[in-house]
Amino acid sequence: MPLVEVKVFEDELTSEQTKDLIQKITDAVTTVVSPKIRDAVWVVVQEIKSGYWGAGGKVLGVTDVRKVING
Repeated sequence: MPLVEVKVFEDELTSEQTKDLIQKITDAVTTVVSPKIRDAVWVVVQEIKSGYWGAGGKVLGVTDVRKVING
């Protein structure tokens, strides 16, 4: 049973986006492994509070990550 964990900032995704993400990750796993395992693919989306994430030794929040993404 494949288990895929995804960590995102708290409230970063809407319920609809989370649902879409889970479906697309499940599709990707079944495409690579086998469609027969669809019911055994687990996807867990964990929300992390802003400021509880870090990279390069620096604490990051949602605003910091958006700045990196947007340039």
